Amino acid sequence: MKREFTDQELVRREKADNIRKMGLDPFGQRFDVTDKAADIKEKFMDIPHDEFENREDYVTVAGRIMFIRKMGKASFFAIQDKTGKIQVYISINDIGEESYSLFKTADLGDIVGVYGKVMKTQTGEVTVKCLKYTHLVKALRPLPEKFHGLTDIEERYRRRYVDLIMNEESKKVAIMRPKIIRCIQKFLDDQGFIEVETPILSTLLTGASARPFVTHHNTQDLDMYLRVALELPLKRLLVGGLERVYEIGRTFRNEGMDPNHNPEFTLMEVYQAYSDLDGMMDLTERMYKTIAKEVCGKTKFKYLGHEIELSGEWKRVSMTDAIKEKTGIDFKKIKTVKKCLELAAEHGIELEEHEKQYGHIVNKFFEKYVEETLIEPTFLYGHPIEISPLTKKDPDDDRFTQRFELFISGHECANAYTELNDPIDQLERFENQLKEKDMGNSEANDIDMDFIEALEYGMPPAGGIGYGIDRMVMLFLEQESIRDVLLFPTMKDRK
Repeated sequence: MKREFTDQELVRREKADNIRKMGLDPFGQRFDVTDKAADIKEKFMDIPHDEFENREDYVTVAGRIMFIRKMGKASFFAIQDKTGKIQVYISINDIGEESYSLFKTADLGDIVGVYGKVMKTQTGEVTVKCLKYTHLVKALRPLPEKFHGLTDIEERYRRRYVDLIMNEESKKVAIMRPKIIRCIQKFLDDQGFIEVETPILSTLLTGASARPFVTHHNTQDLDMYLRVALELPLKRLLVGGLERVYEIGRTFRNEGMDPNHNPEFTLMEVYQAYSDLDGMMDLTERMYKTIAKEVCGKTKFKYLGHEIELSGEWKRVSMTDAIKEKTGIDFKKIKTVKKCLELAAEHGIELEEHEKQYGHIVNKFFEKYVEETLIEPTFLYGHPIEISPLTKKDPDDDRFTQRFELFISGHECANAYTELNDPIDQLERFENQLKEKDMGNSEANDIDMDFIEALEYGMPPAGGIGYGIDRMVMLFLEQESIRDVLLFPTMKDRK
């Protein structure tokens, strides 16, 4: 379907044709940039205006035109590169009539190159005096109105490229996110961890309770899953003797979208041989505090409506104790499923058929009465065995497991286990999951017999943890929605 152009778009296309008639490519060629806007301003900001008369400081910059004030034979404009904006003074006396005529065709949004001498205006603004002007790219669409940019939040996510041009905060997030990931990698590498890559496609649904995306391998005529977790391949590497491994990778769950969930997201899982739950708590707390200090330079953050302080000792509490604090019910002392069902009915907790078990009911009470109250960083441990199929049992009460979740501002940020390495117990857990699948639990795991075989060779005692990288970035960059820390979040179709 042919699109109708606006008047502005028609004018810009006409200008592109005129540039071609000048013998130039309206969409540019290579241009060697030697300087960045922010570096120029920082280097020269403290030098007085009068001293520039005797200085010979030359720079070459390139960027998008964000402001123009045309004034006959001399003009000002501002270009924006990755680091920010810088003002340019351009005059027909400095660049000649032909180049100045080319400049006069420029529109907001065009990309240009400037070679010139650094100066300062009477108002003290560091400016580049243009000595050579190079047209690079003609923007055929106008930018949004300069004071508001993209005000429709859905359009911001859909047209992230425009959002990055107009919104400094979005650009800051895009630049800071990889710095956080680099800090994580350095933190783990310095402690002897090895970063690895494992398969995204699998014939089995394993590693987490989640609904998968299904695809098809044509050559083998075989349905496959996009991974919902990274766990089992990494634990195979512990069997192989790598001892400390981690992976940061894209993961896929065929579930809903909200400010804390996106169907494809970045997950990090870390496994440490000869460690346990306490070791994973210590590792996590140190890692978060390292990121806060080295990347952000602070320990207090605004996150999901709360002020969060990362310094100090983080709280550690069992799930049953946390429920008892809020409801007075001590599930540790309750021995029968019948009593649990009675309590669920009394408290208006609805259960699916496969959830009519001790552990699922305990978890339902936690979700209703406790989860949203965990504001400051809190390690919540002691999950029921029914909701933790890959976790080592609590030696003091086999209804529970050696598992914790990290909660901040009422949301889960990490999930850790003392890893189950008993192949007999693991097979029994897998078989129970298969029963749940038969009862209608679409998130239940399959039986991975190759993983059972790996465990039979012997996996060392280990601690393991998974972190939602996107939620971690949300915290450190103080963003309210996961879509603000993903450059290209999953969006509904425009129609």
